[in-house]
Amino acid sequence: MQVESTAFRDVKIITPFVYGDERGYFLETFNTQTWKGILPDRPFVQDNESKSTRGVLRGLHFQKPPYTQAKLIRVIQGKVIDIIVDLRKSEPTYGQSISVELSAENKKIFYVPRGFAHGFIVLSEEAIFSYKCDNHYAKEYDSGLFALDPELDLDWGMDNEAILLSEKDQNQPKWGDHFIFD
Repeated sequence: MQVESTAFRDVKIITPFVYGDERGYFLETFNTQTWKGILPDRPFVQDNESKSTRGVLRGLHFQKPPYTQAKLIRVIQGKVIDIIVDLRKSEPTYGQSISVELSAENKKIFYVPRGFAHGFIVLSEEAIFSYKCDNHYAKEYDSGLFALDPELDLDWGMDNEAILLSEKDQNQPKWGDHFIFD
């Protein structure tokens, strides 16, 4: 597997080895032995999957302490732009974002440590999005940022008019109004 470090501490983009022939392909999406030394020694406790259509933007979501979550993200079908925003005040990348294209074709896996707001938008007709979390969902600690906030200046890869947001995501606070944690 190929591991790409980023300008953000502990954020990694992983391209697994894919073995294919006329029958199809095989890849290992996670193995504690193989990934030892690549990821922090935290067990993943929850797997999530969503299916969305073109233009659906989910995010930017995070959980407040003590229920922050690290995520190991991939796309099983389709194509998305995945964006994270660093919420860790102690980091030089605080308030900055990074994006990565994840698709069934490129099979990249995105590791996002605790302390980031996370969201994605579907660029294909539909996408199946899968991720592991290292902490359980806790509704009372659920939070987010308004993904179309001009102050964040995020490039979602399509016109804002074509983007579909849930009511919850339409009403998330903007960056300047937000509780940020370490």
